[in-house]
Amino acid sequence: MTHESALRAAAFVGGGNMATALVGGLIAGGARADAFHVVEPLAAQRGRLAQRFAGIHVHDALGAGMLRGADIVVLAVKPQQMRVVAHALAPLVATVPVVLSIAAGIRTADLARWLGGYRRIVRAMPNTPALIGRGISGAYADPSADERARGTATQVLRAAGEVVWCDREEALDAVTGLSGSGPAYVFFLLEALEQAAIAQGFDGATARRLAYATFDGAVALARQSDQDLASLRANVTSKGGTTERGIGVLSARGVDAALREAVAAATARARELGDEFGAAQ
Repeated sequence: MTHESALRAAAFVGGGNMATALVGGLIAGGARADAFHVVEPLAAQRGRLAQRFAGIHVHDALGAGMLRGADIVVLAVKPQQMRVVAHALAPLVATVPVVLSIAAGIRTADLARWLGGYRRIVRAMPNTPALIGRGISGAYADPSADERARGTATQVLRAAGEVVWCDREEALDAVTGLSGSGPAYVFFLLEALEQAAIAQGFDGATARRLAYATFDGAVALARQSDQDLASLRANVTSKGGTTERGIGVLSARGVDAALREAVAAATARARELGDEFGAAQ
């Protein structure tokens, strides 16, 4: 059980889409805009942040002042930028209670090395529905991060959706392969359903409406039901009916196996990226 307390101040390094989603969610939840400092090298993006969140502090480079009193530093930069950012942060971070990294593939041991031995690190893998507050993040805390640190990280991540804590850091590779990459799998299937509807004579807008509502409704039904997914599927699949024939085609084509292989392949790539990024000194 994580211990959450009111977020007094937070510093974000990187002001892109995910940082914007987290800051926006926290402000919507009651945090003051002036509690946030964001480092963003692109002037246009700094302008967008300042315009969207009146009172927020935006900076073009790291400085000790922006970390003073911060409950958390959130590293929201591209994985290939993390080593340089961490080296710059290392002399400034000692008194910060927790560092949260949302960069894919960067392992806590490598980040701790670049931070000069700082280990109160939480690593998380959010996904793109976080942009509308409907995401889910897998998270792992280094043993040096106490319950309060975990609670602060949870509070930040919950601003964009659900949080699932992992006992092993290696599990984050599977989170990346499943929910991190998963929205693309869903979009892939939605595209296929849309094209299938168009092939049956529907116009594009109607085809898209049918596909979206089918996914939305099925997920909502599954969430509210106490039955498992196999039972829910069986409930729709009447003997000799239309669904049975359609499911038969999907099974014959190995769609279920292909999805498992897709998750496994993405998971393996996440491990490879961790090896590649972590090799930098």
